[in-house]
Amino acid sequence: MKLTFFGAAKAVTGSCHCLEVNGKKILIDCGLQQGRDERDNRVLDFAPGYIDYVIVTHAHIDHSGRIPLLVKQGFHGTIVATRLTGELMSIMLRDSAHIQESDAQWQNQKGRRAGKPIVEPLYTMADAEAAMKLVTTYEYGDTVDLCEGVRIRFVDAGHLLGSASVELWLTEGDVTRKIVFSGDLGNVDQPIIRDPQYIGEADYVVMESTYGDRLHEPPESYTGALAEIIDETFSKGGNVIIPSFAVGRTQELLYFMREMKDEGLVKTHPDFQVCVDSPLANEATRIFSGNLHGYLDEAAIEALKGGALFQFPGLTLTESSEESKALNMDKASKVIISASGMCDAGRIRHHLKHNLWRQECSVVFVGYQAEGSLGRRLLEGAKSVKLFGEEIAVNARIVNFQGLSSHADRDHLLAWIADIKAPKPQHVFIVHGDREVAPYFAESVEKLGFTAHAPQYTEVYDLIEDQIVAPGYLPERKAKAVGGQRVSSAYERLVALGQRMVDVIRRSKGRDNKTLGRWADQLRQLLDKWEES
Repeated sequence: MKLTFFGAAKAVTGSCHCLEVNGKKILIDCGLQQGRDERDNRVLDFAPGYIDYVIVTHAHIDHSGRIPLLVKQGFHGTIVATRLTGELMSIMLRDSAHIQESDAQWQNQKGRRAGKPIVEPLYTMADAEAAMKLVTTYEYGDTVDLCEGVRIRFVDAGHLLGSASVELWLTEGDVTRKIVFSGDLGNVDQPIIRDPQYIGEADYVVMESTYGDRLHEPPESYTGALAEIIDETFSKGGNVIIPSFAVGRTQELLYFMREMKDEGLVKTHPDFQVCVDSPLANEATRIFSGNLHGYLDEAAIEALKGGALFQFPGLTLTESSEESKALNMDKASKVIISASGMCDAGRIRHHLKHNLWRQECSVVFVGYQAEGSLGRRLLEGAKSVKLFGEEIAVNARIVNFQGLSSHADRDHLLAWIADIKAPKPQHVFIVHGDREVAPYFAESVEKLGFTAHAPQYTEVYDLIEDQIVAPGYLPERKAKAVGGQRVSSAYERLVALGQRMVDVIRRSKGRDNKTLGRWADQLRQLLDKWEES
């Protein structure tokens, strides 16, 4: 009975873990590596043909995006997910395949002129469609006998529609162990998605740590703070560009945009235009308007009935590339929501090309930006970026709007693990966090009285003997350079915190003078002390 870590080990993306029980091999997720975590997505460190099952915690590409590659390379077993994860995964994997094919075509157009060999896409639409034929779905709370000695149950993780933590009961001979995979745990009090459900007992826990080193600082009003950014940008004649994950985050943004219009929060342009430029997001929105019983509270289902929450005056859903291009030809100020959320693919890159150089525009980030992604570089103050072979100056206002995060922060992560008490886990494995964050969060978990560590890539753990049997290793990450010099991770964190502080200051406009003055004095003392050291 063994557990091997093939992804998201001291990394935020590429989630992939393998259980071996009674001769069966079971993957929990098989996601794309992104940003600085990316090594070579084509290389799987196991033989796909020997994998018997894949359990998918949710549909996001960093958890599901290499499943078509798995099928392409010989997997023919069963893929298991919740019903709505299955529906969302169908559109997301087909969209990812389209991106892979388009990227390969673009590279080959350039490469042929340079005499380079033909580039094959990571996988094709046919591979994605073949993968979906292997999917079997279940509802939250169903207890399923997956194979000999393995029972599973999905529990709502509160991160995305259909997202799940997975409980597995593993039996070999007369020994049974319960292991829980948290999946991505959601933030609390989100407008559509339910809060994560707690799990009372486990022998082992594999737990995410994306925001394991920070707390969310949401504004007093999501809609009020976002409306203020829109108002200020429109008054200067600019556009508000919002890179957004097509599934989950875009639907939340539409919820907030409708609320802003209903309450007249954008004073200068109450009838402002909102454009969702993502065929994938539009298809996902239709799923959000479908059969959601068992996935949302009844009140939320009633509110979402018929898709009413995602329909309002001034909303445009673009499908074709011609409609997408036309958005940047239109001089009227507008909000453009487009994928991908980290700006590494999709139509958002075209909108950044047309708007980043304009001082009157704003780019608002509403989700996590992995190290090495274009989104992270913009948040860290890049003066220019290269898009489609052209150097683009960054003159637009860049805003990190963390209040909309769909991930649990440090305190909520700790509350979730602290609830597992009877029996208390023998060991907690901390995954899905940056290589500086995951070990830090493991220490936080240990302070609660657990035994925990952040495993390394390809590490193998014996779940019966409760010990590491192969230590794994830490892969070299993509180098990150500014001005030709490599930047330390500590400096990167300092820059990110500085950007976060500026955003908090901007959102503090209107608070009482006494509070603002006291905070300003504290900041000045801290800066004076730093400069003297």
